[in-house]
Amino acid sequence: MRREGYELQVSKPEMITKKIDGVLMEPVEIAMVDVPTEYSGRVIEIFGSRKGFVEKMDQRHERTHFTFRIPARGLVGLQSRLLSATRGQAVLHTSFEGYEEWKGDIPDRVAGVLIAMEQGESTTYALDGLQSRGTFFTPVATKVYAGMIVGENNKETDLVVNIARKRKLTNMRAASADWTLVLAQPRIFSLEEALEYINEDELVEITPKSIRMRKKILDELKRRRTSSREMAESEAE
Repeated sequence: MRREGYELQVSKPEMITKKIDGVLMEPVEIAMVDVPTEYSGRVIEIFGSRKGFVEKMDQRHERTHFTFRIPARGLVGLQSRLLSATRGQAVLHTSFEGYEEWKGDIPDRVAGVLIAMEQGESTTYALDGLQSRGTFFTPVATKVYAGMIVGENNKETDLVVNIARKRKLTNMRAASADWTLVLAQPRIFSLEEALEYINEDELVEITPKSIRMRKKILDELKRRRTSSREMAESEAE
């Protein structure tokens, strides 16, 4: 696929559920985790936030071995979080256990996203002016397009921003002014982290050279109309 230059668009993963005797069932897995004991509390917290619970805990010397029972949907993006929380020292193994009753909703992303307004390349000048709005995912000189997700908003709502805006050059001092600006490091996603991060109205674009996130509907006006129509239909029900 990489050699041929294919590009894929992937939506948020959905687990296959089924009803047995009128009860909604979902796939459940057994997760075995081995971590340094000092990170035990953090590991339990991460699994708990994803509807997982401890079936067994065994401390051996300075490491603790956990056995968790967790819905399969809770495993999406879990390994990356474990490695970050334990400084890369967690060892995770999982195996399919069977179907059990639906465990309830797992909280989605709370924050909104920053969405590119137009096609172009991200500039130091624009990113510096927007740093107070949230955290960016795109380094300087990254090609962007309208509808592409370029960062996370500090608020719960989505915000369209222009990160391709350029400084008006009036003299040599203005031309070199961007050299002294200091930007926060962008947040770079792995494929697993991106799939966990997106919401239902978003996609992950996978190319041989990059991983990007975007809105399913790129046009801002169409997104607003669709959102308004869905809200009206929901209220009518």
